[in-house]
Amino acid sequence: MDTGLSSTGDNQLDQAVRQWLQYDKNPKTASLVQDLVKKGAVDELKKCFSSRMEFGTAGLRAAMGPGISCMNELTIIQTTQGFCRYLEQSFENLKERGVVIGYDARAHPPSGGDSKRFASLAAAVFISREIPVYLFSDITPTPFVPFTVSHMSLCAGIMVTASHNPKQDNGYKVYWENGAQIVSPHDKGIAKAIDENLAPWPESWNTEEALRSSLLKDPFQEIHTEYFKTIQKHCHHREINKSSGVKIVHTSVHGVGHSFVQAAFKAFDLHPPYAVEEQKDPDPEFPTVKYPNPEEGEGVLTLSFALADKEEASVVLANDPDADRLAVAEKQESGQWQVFTGNELGALLGWWIFSCWKKQTTDAEAVKKVHMLSSTVSSKILRAIAVKEGFHFEETLTGFKWMGNRAKEILDRGNTVLFAFEEAIGYMCSSSVLDKDGVSAAAIAGEMISYLATKNTSLSQQLTTIYIEYGYHLSKNSYFICHDQNVIRSLFERLRNFSGQESYPTECGRFSIAAVRDLTTGYDSNQPNHKAILPTSRSSQMITFTFSNGGVATMRTSGTEPKIKYYTELCAAPGNSDVTHLKKELDDLVNAIVENFFEPVKNKLQPKPE
Repeated sequence: MDTGLSSTGDNQLDQAVRQWLQYDKNPKTASLVQDLVKKGAVDELKKCFSSRMEFGTAGLRAAMGPGISCMNELTIIQTTQGFCRYLEQSFENLKERGVVIGYDARAHPPSGGDSKRFASLAAAVFISREIPVYLFSDITPTPFVPFTVSHMSLCAGIMVTASHNPKQDNGYKVYWENGAQIVSPHDKGIAKAIDENLAPWPESWNTEEALRSSLLKDPFQEIHTEYFKTIQKHCHHREINKSSGVKIVHTSVHGVGHSFVQAAFKAFDLHPPYAVEEQKDPDPEFPTVKYPNPEEGEGVLTLSFALADKEEASVVLANDPDADRLAVAEKQESGQWQVFTGNELGALLGWWIFSCWKKQTTDAEAVKKVHMLSSTVSSKILRAIAVKEGFHFEETLTGFKWMGNRAKEILDRGNTVLFAFEEAIGYMCSSSVLDKDGVSAAAIAGEMISYLATKNTSLSQQLTTIYIEYGYHLSKNSYFICHDQNVIRSLFERLRNFSGQESYPTECGRFSIAAVRDLTTGYDSNQPNHKAILPTSRSSQMITFTFSNGGVATMRTSGTEPKIKYYTELCAAPGNSDVTHLKKELDDLVNAIVENFFEPVKNKLQPKPE
C-alpha cells in the first residue's frame, strides 16, 4: 500500500505505517492513520508510531488511539499474543487451568477503543490457542480478577482498565498464578514475546467465533457469590451494624463500584449507603469531575458532600473508577469536611483490623505469626503499632505488586497477613485478594464507622487516640509535573553528587540528614556494607532521606504519570501531643526540601494543580 510518506525520507516511519495498515482491521483507527497520511501530518504520525508502549510490571497504560504508542484493538491483540506465548512457555498445564479476563466501562468513540471489546479480543487470542478463558460478562471491580485467579487456581489474569487516569486512557493489568501483579523478570519476558508476535494470528480478530467457543466461560455469578461470602468473614459486629444509626454516602465516580459496594454493605448487615445519583452509573466521559481520582480530594467529592448535607450523613466513601481504591471524608463539628489522607485511613484501618483480630484470638503466641505491610513511601504508623503490639511489620517497594507478592510468600509460610496499604488510598484488608481492594475496604470502613458511632466517637477522634497511643505520624505529600526526562535526571543526579562526586546532602536547610537510601543505585548508608536491602531499579528514580528530628522524605518518579512525587512524614514518640509544633516542624521540613532540592530546576516544573 502506498502511504505517500516516501518523500519524507523517514523510511522507518513509512515502514511502521505500512505494517499498521496491513495488520489493523479496525476501520476507525485505520481511517485515522490514513487521514494523517493524506494530510502529510508527519509529527502526528511520529507520535503514534515512533515508540511502542513499554510493557512493564504495571502492564500497559496509555491514551486510546491509533498506532503502536496507543491503546487500541491491534496493540491489545499484539500484547495478548506475546503474553499468551510467554504463558505457554511458563506453564505446562495452561490448557487445563486457563486465564481470567475482566474489564471496566471505559470507551473512546473516536478510535473505537472500548474496554469490553479489548477484553473480547484478548479472549479470542487465548481461545485460538485452545486455552480456556473465564471472561466476565459484565464490568467488574479490578479486585475481582486477582480474586478469581486465586479462587479458581488459574495461570494468570488480565484486567482492562486505566483505573483513575483521564478519560482518554486505557490499560492492561496482568496478574500471575499467585494472584498478585507480575514483577520482574516476567515483564521483560512478556515484552520480548510481544515483539516476537506482532503479526496478528489468523483467529485473533475473530471475537464472534471465540464468544461461541466451549472454551469460554462466564465466572460472574460464581465469583460474585464467592467474593462476598469471603469478605463476610471479616465482619465482626453484625448486631452493632444493624443498630447503628450512622448515615454514609458513597460515590463510584462514574466507575464500576456502585452495585458492588452496595452488595458489600449488605454482606456486612450494614445500612446501604446513600448513592450519589449523578455519579452512580458508569460513564466513560466522567462528566461531573475534572479528574476521576478521589485521591485529588475535595473537587471529586463536591457532589458527595452536597448529598451528605441533604441526608444529614456524617461520612463519605469514594471509590476510583475501577473500585480498587477508597477515599474517606468525615464532617467535623465545625461543619467542614475532613478528607483523610491515605496514611490516616491506613492508620485507622490497620488499628481496626488488628483490634478485631485481637478480640477473637485467645492464643497469646498467635500474634507472632501476624504480619502487616506498607510501601516504603507510606506512613510508618503500622511499624509503631507493631512494635507495641508484638506483630511483624515490613515495608516493600512502592506499589501493590510488591506487597501482593510479599504477602503471598508470608502466607505460604503459614503466617497471617492482616493488612497492607499504600498512601495512594490503596488497602488490602483481606488476604483473599492480593492487591488493593476498594470494595472490601469500603465495607470494613463502614463497619468501623458504625462501631465507633455506638461509642459516640468519630473517625477523627479515633485517629487522635491512635496517635496518642502509638505516636503522631504526620505526613505531607505532593508532586511536581515534569515532561522532560533530562530535567528529572539532572535533579536526581545533583542529589547524588551534591558536594562532589557520589556525595549525598548531609543537611537540608536547618535539618540534619541522618541517613540516605537510594533505590535507583542500591546505596543505603544505614547498612553495614552500604547496600540496600530492598530491590533496586535503575529504570526509576527513588531516594529516601531520614532526618535527625524523626522526619522521613522520599522523592521518586511515577511509573504511570509525568510526575516527580515527594512524600514526607514526621514520626513522634508516643505521648508527644504537641501537634501544633509537630505540624510546623513538618511544614518547615517540606519547605526546606522544595527550596534546597527542587530549586535549581523549579522553573522547569509545574506545581500540582489546585
